[in-house]
Amino acid sequence: MRFTVDRLDHLVLNCADIELTASWYQRVLGMEREEFAEGRRTALKFGGQKINLRPHDSDTRTWMTGVNSKPGGADLCFVTAVGPEDVVEHLHSCGIAIVAGPVAKEGALGTIQSVYCRDPDGNLIELSSYMDR
Repeated sequence: MRFTVDRLDHLVLNCADIELTASWYQRVLGMEREEFAEGRRTALKFGGQKINLRPHDSDTRTWMTGVNSKPGGADLCFVTAVGPEDVVEHLHSCGIAIVAGPVAKEGALGTIQSVYCRDPDGNLIELSSYMDR
């Protein structure tokens, strides 16, 4: 039987320091922290999705991951409800360096204006706005 994927439920981000990473995503991106698996795991919730934070040195038998579990290898794009100027202002107020942007890119639903920064592990974080929606 053939099927199609409906949506993304969660992704796993390998981290060097769970506390530092969770704090950054809460402070900078406004995500909600959630402890699960009887407090042994941490997730960050936003919209209808979540990011599970995995210590990069976790046992792969108890917590499977991709072939490369090194922190800093992700490139994530998050859609915001505000324009790029507001994103830039917020990042500056948080003391976050802007890597690039605002710049026009092609998103899943059309043209987006993106601003890029890095999280504590060096992952590339793209904060985007659909200007025509």
